[in-house]
Amino acid sequence: MQEKLKVGSEEVFKAGSALAGGVARMGETCGALTGAIMGVCCLVGREKLEDRMQYGKAMEEAGRVVNLFRDRIGHTLCEKIHEIRYGKAYHLIDPKEREAFHHEGGHSRTGCPEVCGVAARVAAEVILDLQKKPSPKKPGKISTRKPTSKAKARR
Repeated sequence: MQEKLKVGSEEVFKAGSALAGGVARMGETCGALTGAIMGVCCLVGREKLEDRMQYGKAMEEAGRVVNLFRDRIGHTLCEKIHEIRYGKAYHLIDPKEREAFHHEGGHSRTGCPEVCGVAARVAAEVILDLQKKPSPKKPGKISTRKPTSKAKARR
């Protein structure tokens, strides 16, 4: 997605390394969903903590991602997604459970890779939609200084 949509960077990819298994294999929010939100926020995320307007825009678009993902997968929590797909939650922090998850098809085409594909498609849909919209121009800085004598002379 980084190459095709020109979104993200090696640093962003690297930052998502421990999202798998519901964040560090803890069964929390699906790492693919979190990664999808990170991808979208590469376009709409704020650059400064104080930028409340951009924060609101990022939250709005992240909410779109969450809702689309939930509609297609059935839940946003890794453990709950396991229950939907396999009838039980696997605690991936436990090596024996991780192995059982693998044998149950967790890494097969219809397991986590399919969930990751859904998250990537959702992110791509939102990103493509954002790229179609004209970006609002930020107002230029308005000077409050009084014109100098040279500026007055040019008028």
